[in-house]
Amino acid sequence: MQPVAGGMPNDVLIVEDDPIIALDFEDTILGFGVRAVRTAQTVARALAMIAERPPDFALLDVSLIREKSFAVAEQLDALKIPYVFVTGYGADAKLPAAFAKTPRLAKPYSTEALLALLDAGRGDANQHV
Repeated sequence: MQPVAGGMPNDVLIVEDDPIIALDFEDTILGFGVRAVRTAQTVARALAMIAERPPDFALLDVSLIREKSFAVAEQLDALKIPYVFVTGYGADAKLPAAFAKTPRLAKPYSTEALLALLDAGRGDANQHV
């Protein structure tokens, strides 16, 4: 799928292990006019969903229940799909050097910050919102 006019993606993948947070993201993103939102709670499920149908954009919770989402980020990088890390630690979250410049969205997030990241695709590489 290709992003719709204005940079908003058609298809967003959310990798989030907390179902309440995932549902909140999904409702908010659908409200922005995104056509499809899919959710994965594990790295394995996210990778399978990407292989099945690559998204236009992804939100990756850094710390899932028993794992980190870095393998998903590596696959998205390989496919040149924009994504942001979502973390409760904000700019203080320690990321591997390969992801140091990846945009981050802090939890709790603001609707405006999420909209800006979705609308801009990868956005400013130094953006931490």
